[in-house]
Amino acid sequence: MNGVVLVGDRKLEIRRFDDPKPDRGQVVVRMRASGLCGSDLRPYRSTPEELANRANTICGHEPCGEVVETGHGVSDVSVGDRVMVHHYSGCGQCVHCETGWTQLCIEGSTVYGSGAHGGNADYELVESYMCVPMPDALTFEEGAAIACGTGTAYQALKRLAISGLDTLAVFGQGPVGLSATFYGAVMGARVIAVDPVPERRELAAKLGAAETIDPTSADSIEAVRELTGGVGADASLDATGIDEVRQNTVRSTRIWGRACFVGEGGTVSLAPTPDVIHRQLTLHGSWTFSTHTLKELANFTVNRGLPLSDLITHRFALADAKEAFELFDTATTGKPVFVWD
Repeated sequence: MNGVVLVGDRKLEIRRFDDPKPDRGQVVVRMRASGLCGSDLRPYRSTPEELANRANTICGHEPCGEVVETGHGVSDVSVGDRVMVHHYSGCGQCVHCETGWTQLCIEGSTVYGSGAHGGNADYELVESYMCVPMPDALTFEEGAAIACGTGTAYQALKRLAISGLDTLAVFGQGPVGLSATFYGAVMGARVIAVDPVPERRELAAKLGAAETIDPTSADSIEAVRELTGGVGADASLDATGIDEVRQNTVRSTRIWGRACFVGEGGTVSLAPTPDVIHRQLTLHGSWTFSTHTLKELANFTVNRGLPLSDLITHRFALADAKEAFELFDTATTGKPVFVWD
């Protein structure tokens, strides 16, 4: 089979690998769609030395496809099942694994796409409990989006308890931020989308943002306050991982409001007393999602007939991985996905 390997300095290779064979408790998933996530750009932009611990590891952590082979002892999925893959494995027995949060495993977890072969390949070998069944009405492309970026946004909105009473400010309109804009609007919130890229602000408006802000031409904190009668957003979400943007996320939120950090990496500099304590602010961290959240979101999307496919702006064959990463690196797209016929 073919698989994509990141080799550093914005370069990648499509390499040949043996087709995987399942051991006890494992299954082989034939990829039908695999999404690109903003967190893929960090290793893509890294040096070869920084990628030494994942040399020859297939990238990709938004896999979606069909089960084509099962190992001994597998009873929870069957050949032919359409599945999204939760891209973590753990001990399977601790309190976090038992509740579908294997990335929080007490014994330590493996992240597929970096610590084990990921989904940017023709096939992926995974533990059977990593497979989340998909409703028939959900496309493989939509399943790939849900399998990381969109699922991450949805879980963060749940942490923020978003409702129709809220004005929600979403900072960063990459695939995660766009997903937060889309589902925040579906949940009834008035969404203010903040991003410096015109293409992404335009897409945010199409996906449900009531207003958009260009932080390069206006102070985003003051702009949010102006749009909320001087009060600030009821809830805010950072999907960038950038220090200054995280500050703006917190400081644009009203007194008694809620803020959530989703974008990973980087740092943040806040003054606890004026920024958090004296403003009675609730500050959340939200890291991806559980297997139960994936199933919930898939059903939520299908039952409401939501056009999640509008988030997907580009589709590529695996052979065109170089072009896919180069385009995504421009930070002007929605969700790109690899697709297999």
